[in-house]
Amino acid sequence: MEIRINDRPLDYSLDNESALGEVLSGVEQWLISSGHRIASLSVDGNVINASMIEDVFSRKIDTIKKLDITTNVVADLTAASLLSLHNDIDEFENLGPEEKVKFFENWKERAQALFISSEIKDLYAYCVNTFSHGELHSQTLRSIIEEIQREVNDPYNELKKMESILDEICVRLVDLPLDIQTGKDLRAAQTIQLFSALSEKIFRIFKQLDTQGYLNQVSEIKPLTQLITEFGNVLKDLLEAYEKNDSVLVGDITEYEASPKIKKLYTAILAQVKHEK
Repeated sequence: MEIRINDRPLDYSLDNESALGEVLSGVEQWLISSGHRIASLSVDGNVINASMIEDVFSRKIDTIKKLDITTNVVADLTAASLLSLHNDIDEFENLGPEEKVKFFENWKERAQALFISSEIKDLYAYCVNTFSHGELHSQTLRSIIEEIQREVNDPYNELKKMESILDEICVRLVDLPLDIQTGKDLRAAQTIQLFSALSEKIFRIFKQLDTQGYLNQVSEIKPLTQLITEFGNVLKDLLEAYEKNDSVLVGDITEYEASPKIKKLYTAILAQVKHEK
């Protein structure tokens, strides 16, 4: 069986796959890791629609001569969905109070809503807040979308611009134990919020750099995914300690783990960016 992706032959070898569904499962995982999604399938020149998928997936591969796969680039889908969101906000802002209440039920079925709920879960939560609960102002949502657009359109420069903010937050993390001890609760809460938001932004940009092909394949010290896992565990431990009002543990984590590890992760990601994709 010949497999072609976007009209280019795929060099592959079978393991124990016998059915088309098994082959497609492996191909789909490979495409996802390279920042693509399957858009359409064609078996021996016949386009496969939704009603045919179950039967086609069970077909034995020795009965198929050619499989054609067309893909979409996730970054392009993301950019298009974000542009559509701006139009959604325009529509929402022009509605009357009663129509705004009904807007979310229709919006959540739109293509951009379904895509964002799958790919950018934190943004989807903000959209739900605006379109359903009305707590987050639509202009605030628009600002969040514009920030994510910059991350998608130019992830490397968006990451570079974070350095001064990162340095400031690292200083605040080191100062956090003293802020807690001296009753500066508001400043302490703001530091945790800023740190969490910055961490989420780094994760989002890393995903864009990875799926858009900006990153080298091998890290000089440790794989970036391992550094991200380690930092994710630190972030989880910090938030749990803060929620339990364990000021001693919060201080230890922020000063000795959170501050140095977020800086280490940031530096490692920058070091692995290829300047030519």
